[in-house]
Amino acid sequence: MRARPFLVAVLAVAAALLSAALAGWWLLWNHSPLALQTQRLELPLAARFVPRTAPLSLHWLVAPDQPAAYARAVARPRQRREAAAAAERLRDGAFAAAGLDYRSELAPWLGSQSSFALLTSAEAKQPPGWVLALRSRDSAGARRFLQRFWQTRSLAGTDLQISSYRGMGLISGRGALLGQDPQPLATALINDDLVLIASGRGVLEQALDVSQIDELNQAASEPLQQAVARLGQGVALLTARPQAMEQWLGLPASDDAEAIELVAALAPAGAGVSVDAITQLREPLPPLPALPAELPQQLQTPATSLALLSQPAQLLDSEGANAWARLLAPLLQRALAGAAGPLPQLVAAADAGPLLWADQPEGWLLATRPDQPAMEPLQAELEQQGFSLSPLESKGLTVQAWTRLQSRPVKGNPDQLQAQLAGARSQERGWAWWGQGLAVLNQQHEGRQLPQQRLDQLQALGAPTAPLQWAMDGGTAQGLLRRWQPWRLLNTLASTPLTPSVEGAALSLEPDGADRRALRLRASLQLRH
Repeated sequence: MRARPFLVAVLAVAAALLSAALAGWWLLWNHSPLALQTQRLELPLAARFVPRTAPLSLHWLVAPDQPAAYARAVARPRQRREAAAAAERLRDGAFAAAGLDYRSELAPWLGSQSSFALLTSAEAKQPPGWVLALRSRDSAGARRFLQRFWQTRSLAGTDLQISSYRGMGLISGRGALLGQDPQPLATALINDDLVLIASGRGVLEQALDVSQIDELNQAASEPLQQAVARLGQGVALLTARPQAMEQWLGLPASDDAEAIELVAALAPAGAGVSVDAITQLREPLPPLPALPAELPQQLQTPATSLALLSQPAQLLDSEGANAWARLLAPLLQRALAGAAGPLPQLVAAADAGPLLWADQPEGWLLATRPDQPAMEPLQAELEQQGFSLSPLESKGLTVQAWTRLQSRPVKGNPDQLQAQLAGARSQERGWAWWGQGLAVLNQQHEGRQLPQQRLDQLQALGAPTAPLQWAMDGGTAQGLLRRWQPWRLLNTLASTPLTPSVEGAALSLEPDGADRRALRLRASLQLRH
């Protein structure tokens, strides 16, 4: 019986030590830059001053110095200083675009929340205004900033007006932000720790108006709150309406588009960045069958790009009544148009799915069900373009190839003829394979190596049944990003080329759970570290 108190004491000490260890681990993790990977997504205080109708808003939810600390933590030892410097340049460039010098004006006091929003003007011909919300670590820092902000501009000849609106003090005038021409500016201090800077008194008053009416601001928006809860984690929250999707994000949208609003969370993921977004739609999406799990495993060769589509014919029918097609057909058609020869477009447009589309250095490679698409209409279309079908044997593989003769004049022989190949088809392991040439089909036939890098990228997205999935290597991703407007803007803000650091990207699209009026986008960007 005497041993029992002793055992109880030992267990109590062990439990206390374990609790202390767990508490210490929790404190270390939460103060570690790596904790940004699991940062909880939330609506910041500034969301109360952003109208629900704002074309674009971006809420940054961590301290401005944390991305540089994170980049340093995940980079290789020899590249830590360079990685941190790149993150700092991007941060400084973003604030410089807003007309502020981060190091001299903001670093001493700026806290963990910064927001930017475009606001529509009451007059149709007027450009949208903007409001910038900066959360201070303490009230003294915010007040000192505003004092110096207007003192500097007053010395430059700005006439200041001090007034009151809705019980809050406003300072307005016509001054110049860093490196810019004089323009209307207005500021307000909210609860001693939130600084609002707007492109004019009218814009600032609009932000203050919506803060008083829950039905008008983002903070009280139930759909936005639900989207934030579903997204769960992130260091930044982006919202965009159709006009901003097209103008600022380079997405195919307009005022009468299918999409109503985009809500996206950005988070660090290893050495890269992940994006998780929900797009609210005007009408429900029709159901699409899930992709078979074995389809990506059928590819037996490495690939620079691997795309999986559930029902390509339905997704490409832009003239039909399918909301999927109205959203995705322009993008898919543009991608297929870049493939060599007419066969990829013809196969995809007639294929009921599923479809595997891989790119390799030797050319494109497609996989479909053996009975998809129907051969008769496809053969008739190719014959109209002058291609004839020829059976071939290549390294023990039976192949159907579509070729036509073309006149290619060469020096000394103006009547030289050359065979042009539209593509070739073979069948094995229960799938039909369509290739740009015989070399691609032979490589698939003889290959025993899965495209593991592309498969790992798709698995990391966590959407194995999404009806559209796409993974690509660095070269393919760099080519796409170079043409994307937001990426060009980031390069400008960073004052250095970011494209060479891209090592891969992946994305998936699917309905957001049972909600057929919401489209879920998951994307990842892998960067060199």
